[in-house]
Amino acid sequence: MYRWEVTRAALAQRVFAIVRSQTYDEASATADTLLSAGITSLEISLTTPFALEAVTTLTRELGDDAVIGAGTVLDAVSARMAVDAGARFLVSPRLDAEVIRTGHRYGVPVFPGVSTPSEMVRGLELGADALKLFPASGHDPAWLTEVRAALPQVPLLPTGGVTVDSAPEWIAAGAVAVGMGAALSDGDRDTVAKRAADLLARLEEAAPDRPAIRGTVDF
Repeated sequence: MYRWEVTRAALAQRVFAIVRSQTYDEASATADTLLSAGITSLEISLTTPFALEAVTTLTRELGDDAVIGAGTVLDAVSARMAVDAGARFLVSPRLDAEVIRTGHRYGVPVFPGVSTPSEMVRGLELGADALKLFPASGHDPAWLTEVRAALPQVPLLPTGGVTVDSAPEWIAAGAVAVGMGAALSDGDRDTVAKRAADLLARLEEAAPDRPAIRGTVDF
C-alpha cells in the first residue's frame, strides 16, 4: 500500500487508540480488548516493554483487518526498528526530520508531534503525513478552530488529554482524527465495547461529510 492509503486506513474511524502499558501481556490484553470493541487502528507505544514484538505479532495476526503503528518514536534508529517490526505508521511526540525521512524511505507514514503554528508549518515542509497536536490538554477545540482559519491545510491529530466527551468537539473543530489512550481503553471488555461504539457514532456525527485530509483522501 502507498503511504496515503495507509494514512487513510489508519485514520478512517477518526480515532486511533494508544496502547501504553507496563508489561507486554498487559499491552496484548489491551490491544485485544480494543480490537474486539471495533477499533481498527492501534498505536503501540515504544515505552511499553517488548513493544516491537507486540507490533510484529499484531501485524502478522491481523493482516489487513487492523492498522498497527508504533508510537513514541524519538529518533531514526527507533523509526527503522519499528518499520522492520512491521509498523504501518509511526507517531512521535516531537517534530524530528530524521524520523520522517526514515519512515518515508520505507513507505511508512509519519505523524510527528507539534504544539505551535510554526511547528505545524515546519511539519508540512518536512512532508509529514499528518501532525499530532501534543499535548492536546494544553489547548482546546476553539483554539484549533482559530489555527485552522489561518492554516486550513494542516491535518491535525489532537492527542494527550482527549476524552470521549471532548473528542467530537475536536473533530467538529477541524481535527482529522484524535488519539486516545486510557480514556478509551480503561475498563472491562463490555465497558470498552460500549464506550467505543458510542464514540465512533459521535465522531461520525461531528463531521459526517468533511474530507479528513484536504485534497488527498476522504474518510
